Amino acid sequence: MSDKRCFLGLATLLTALLPAASRLDVGFYKKTCPSAETIVQQTVAAAFGNNSGVAPAMIRMHFHDCFVRGCDGSVLIDTTASNKAEKDAVPNNPSLRFFNVVDSAKAALEAQCPGVVSCADILAFAARDSVALTGGNSYQVPAGRRDGRVSSGTDNSTRDLPPPFLNATQLADSFAAKNLTVEDMVVLSGAHTLGVSHCSSFAGVGNNLADRLYNFSGSPDGVDPALSEAYAFLLKSICPANSGQFFPNTTAFMDVITPTAFDNRYYVGVANNLGLFKSDAALLTNATMKALVDDFVRSEGRWKAKFARSMVKMGEIQVLTGTQGEIRRNCRIINPLSAATAKHHDEPGSSEFTGVAAT
Repeated sequence: MSDKRCFLGLATLLTALLPAASRLDVGFYKKTCPSAETIVQQTVAAAFGNNSGVAPAMIRMHFHDCFVRGCDGSVLIDTTASNKAEKDAVPNNPSLRFFNVVDSAKAALEAQCPGVVSCADILAFAARDSVALTGGNSYQVPAGRRDGRVSSGTDNSTRDLPPPFLNATQLADSFAAKNLTVEDMVVLSGAHTLGVSHCSSFAGVGNNLADRLYNFSGSPDGVDPALSEAYAFLLKSICPANSGQFFPNTTAFMDVITPTAFDNRYYVGVANNLGLFKSDAALLTNATMKALVDDFVRSEGRWKAKFARSMVKMGEIQVLTGTQGEIRRNCRIINPLSAATAKHHDEPGSSEFTGVAAT
């Protein structure tokens, strides 16, 4: 065989082998930890039985993890004396909660299959289970994510999280940067059918860009004209001016119609000027987005099916796989490194610092 044919054969073999080593797979833990997904499901269900707020919290946490440095579990890492972590950045604190649910699932998995299941995968499973617990479609989660070793709340990385005051163009651009379509964006916005938001995200406490109630630009009375008058009155009763200063933990339901059910009433609300955020109202200002909203008002089943697909797609953002990253033993703490391994992770272009997924 000629050198050229030999080289081409080797290249073909490597091309065939590399994707298999780096992709995410459904049933990834079938042999190494067969009960992995069951353990996570049971942990989430038990926590949900005590507090229904667990479900929206898990979905939101998975979203916030994936949009910053990819789906690598970095949002779970605790702040230390020398590093302010993601979870303590403004978009995440105090809005993210129930980290203890992930801790419980991880502890159970470590007892059953030590060092096998990543925190990033636990979070992806927990989000799926939370959707199912509240009335959404369950779906298969491709797994095999590895945990990242970097979590920073001060390096501007959290700017990738779309704030609640973006307009339609900004929303589309924010999701496109993560290889998600306009449809994915409108579909995933439907997660606002569950859970609550702090007043600062829509009453503008400390952030006039978010203010829909008191200082909306160009409005004589300071109220966003795209907001139902009756709904604005209700929100003002919940979040009076300066409520962030005196009542920083005050919250309102994101879906005023059925706030604890995973259904299409979020879209019904948006279509009737009952969307809580500026970004919700923005869905009606773009023809493509509005057509999707109207479609999901008509068909809850179609939205639920699309939501499952978009969640799987979101869960593949910049994942670490293969030998990248690590399997964290404690989701809050980066594993200690040997001197040799630490040298590798400090090298320019290391996947730990670029956040680039294997392809």
